[in-house]
Amino acid sequence: MLPFIITGLVSALGFAVLWSYSRGRTALVTGGAWFAYALYEIGIQRICTGECNIRVDLLLIYPLLLILSLLSLFFVIRQRLRRRDEKT
Repeated sequence: MLPFIITGLVSALGFAVLWSYSRGRTALVTGGAWFAYALYEIGIQRICTGECNIRVDLLLIYPLLLILSLLSLFFVIRQRLRRRDEKT
């Protein structure tokens, strides 16, 4: 479960950096969601005693994180393209 925690924390940090660059709310929300997921994984690691082989909860969590991440990247790229067009 450690790789899941590391992935969550690195993703949260990445979207925090993206937010500081773009000041977009979606990047901030996505970073917060990834951080909450990392905390959730830490909790699951402490609660689960070994019988948690099949994680049905991830069928909901991963698609949600994927959609949020893609939306955030889309909005930041769109914002950057608009700024570039305004300069020319």
